[in-house]
This record gives sequence, C-alpha cells and structure tokens, in this order.
Amino acid sequence: MEKSQYAQEEFLRLVVRLVIEELLKLERSVPIGVSNRHIHLNRADMDALFGEGSELTRVKDLGQPGQYAAAETVTSRGSKGELTRMRVLGPLREESQVEVSIGDGFALGVHPPVRESGQLEGTPGVKVIGPNGEVEMKRGVIAALRHIHLDPATAERMGVHDKQIVRVEIGGLRGAVLNNVLLRVSDKFAPEMHIDVEEANALGVKNGDRAYIILD
Repeated sequence: MEKSQYAQEEFLRLVVRLVIEELLKLERSVPIGVSNRHIHLNRADMDALFGEGSELTRVKDLGQPGQYAAAETVTSRGSKGELTRMRVLGPLREESQVEVSIGDGFALGVHPPVRESGQLEGTPGVKVIGPNGEVEMKRGVIAALRHIHLDPATAERMGVHDKQIVRVEIGGLRGAVLNNVLLRVSDKFAPEMHIDVEEANALGVKNGDRAYIILD
C-alpha cells in the first residue's frame, strides 16, 4: 500500500472516530437552565406575605413541567443587607425555601450551604418581606447544588440513575469539566441541567447551551 493511500485511510478513520464520539456526546447532552436568586413559598407564608387565600400569578413557564415564574416578588433581609425583588416560583411547596448564590449570601450576611433542593436541615434563615406582611424564616436558605433533571426514559437511554453523581463537560471559550453534579430522575422532570448565575458567568454560558454528561 502506498504511503499516500495509507495516510488517506488513517485520516478517514480519524474522521469517523471523531464523528462517532461527537454523536455519542450529543446523546448524553442536556440543555442548561441558569437559575437566578428566587424563593419557593408554602401556603402559610404565601398568606402572610400576600394576603389570606392569595394565589401566584403565572408569567413564564420554566423548563420543568408545571414550574413557573410568578409576577410576585419579595425582599429577603439578613443581618448585613437585603435582596429586593426576589422572584417567587410556583407552584407552592410544603416548605418555603430561598435559593441564592454564595455572593448573595455575603450581601445578606448569611452562609448558605450548598444543598440539594429540599434538604434544609441546619440551614440559615432570613426575614422575608411582602406587600401584606413579613415572615421570619428560621431555616431554608441554600445555594443549590448543581444538578440535572432527567425523565426515566432518557436516564435509561443514557445508562444513568437517580441520585447518581457525575461529571459534566461544558464547552465554549471558558468551558470546563464540573464535578459533583447530581442526577435527579422522575417522570415529573424534563431533561435540563440547573446551575446558578455565578457558575454560569464563570463558564460563559446562557440558557439553552448544552452540557455533556461524562460516563467514565
């Protein structure tokens, strides 16, 4: 075999391998949703902040089925400062939860632990102020652990499972490989990765960019 023909075949094999790798990568990718500071409320806190029997006003659907941003906003106040116009997300939950960045915690004067949503034991609280009243939350302030939502069919196709911790690659000029990404699998979810604003800014990503799950 002539050297030129051998070189051409090697080049074609390389191209095929790279194409296959990219296709497999795409099969394990999910869109990114960037999460800014927000609050989830329970019924009692909704009543205290916005009035007895008040309801949230849906203004924008979010990436997860049934989740939405509401028109209602509140102010969160800590020992050092406050964050105004914090968006309420619906629907109402069993327990109120404030999700902020680490930098937001400095502004408030609290130290939000990095937690999975709903894991509120031992978390700090803040005062939450609404148009009709205020609530002194004893706990519930977290910096959300970066995570990926998946439906069961997608998780099965990818070969992953609920509560699995994976690494994720995010491309682009400032892209990186992220460790400690939690997978959450439920038939109530749609495929989407959630990171907060600080992480998104550091990586130079926006809503709709793709994240690739790395399976070692």
